[in-house]
Amino acid sequence: MLAAIGVGSLQEIFERQIPESVRLGGALALPDGLPEQDVYEHLRALAARNVSTEDELSFLGAGMYDHYVPALIDMLMERSEFLTPYTPYQPEISQGGLQVMFEYQTAISELTALPVSNASVYEGPSAVAAAGYLAKLHNGGRRFVVSAGLHPHSLETLRTNAHGYGMEVVEVPLSSGAGAGVTDPDAWAQAIDDDTAAAIFAQPNFYGAVEDAAALSAAAKGAAGEGNKPPVVVAQVDPITLGILRPPGECGVDVAVGEGQPLGNRLDFGGPSFGFFAAREEYLRRMPGRIAGETVDVDGRRGFVLTLQTREQHIRREKATSNICTAQALNALGGVVYLCWLGRRGIVELGELLLARTNYARGRLAAIEGVEQLHEQPVIREFAVRLDADVAAVKRRCALEGVNPGVDVQALSGRPEDAGVLLVAITERRTRTDIDRLADVLAVAVSAERRASVPA
Repeated sequence: MLAAIGVGSLQEIFERQIPESVRLGGALALPDGLPEQDVYEHLRALAARNVSTEDELSFLGAGMYDHYVPALIDMLMERSEFLTPYTPYQPEISQGGLQVMFEYQTAISELTALPVSNASVYEGPSAVAAAGYLAKLHNGGRRFVVSAGLHPHSLETLRTNAHGYGMEVVEVPLSSGAGAGVTDPDAWAQAIDDDTAAAIFAQPNFYGAVEDAAALSAAAKGAAGEGNKPPVVVAQVDPITLGILRPPGECGVDVAVGEGQPLGNRLDFGGPSFGFFAAREEYLRRMPGRIAGETVDVDGRRGFVLTLQTREQHIRREKATSNICTAQALNALGGVVYLCWLGRRGIVELGELLLARTNYARGRLAAIEGVEQLHEQPVIREFAVRLDADVAAVKRRCALEGVNPGVDVQALSGRPEDAGVLLVAITERRTRTDIDRLADVLAVAVSAERRASVPA
């Protein structure tokens, strides 16, 4: 093989292709190998350091949530016909997998009130980035206008992709004063111009506040000049809240994306999960990933096919809109089973339950000395409070009592203005008794930390 390509050694291949300035030039700093049984003991010790939501009372959220996953989902996902298949290249032997994709797309379309859904992407942040690329292709704009209420991980992913596209990301702040907690409507409208490819916001936003989605969508589309294409309005939505919030398609949103983990997927140390992506029909050929369609065979029987595949493996690279190589179809199966398990009424009842418990938790925590609401906007299952104490230190004190009170927002966002902010998530697994325990433990932790920070 080396002779056929005209080199004398494998090392010569590396030397010809890799500039010396980027070569390591030494051995990797790796320890010596271990016997199998020693590796097992090492890995077991590492695993023992993990703490799951079964081991502590957890109010963590910020995109990944501890919802109950019914046994039905595991039973179906572990069936061999779903667990093992790869991409369904041959529709004649992949009807089950293709139907799962089709039913999943139908459920996401109904949930978002948008006519077209793909068969999933990797996770929520990459779905946001993919929506940005769709917008770039659609109208040729060079700017993304993004609400500061977008999840920091999604914003970071979008910035990374925008750098590769040679595009600018403009961040619009949240309002202060009486309307604090949601996207500043004046700054939003002023930031959008004729060179804006997409206007992107979250619903609810990262701080738990419910945005006026219809107003943001209308302002974005109204900012386009005469004869110019308006920006593509993208909303990153929480699917669980769509049981009680108006769906994005009814609010003027063009593309709805989001993290699918709350839909029947577990908190398996951060993944895997799936991202959903739904849009208006005019954006169909710009959508990433795969779309399953319904057809009939030569005998008139109902069948399913892959209608659209826009990744570079299937079409000319310059025309590809995605490099996703394996959709999270198994995780998406969990999502559609979960939605079917809940049903149309169940998802409404779940949303109403979360609304009531979150309202109770917000009131209990805001009554603690040294704790105040970050904003007074409506919330559904997640809310932010500001502590008059170091959040990391308070979390450590709570952990000693077996309680994780939530997410240290500044540690996640890196923003100075988020200092002292704690993001608390409520799911149906957190009872009123659990919320009371959180309030009691947090009150003691905040009080102790405030006393400890006072100079002697």
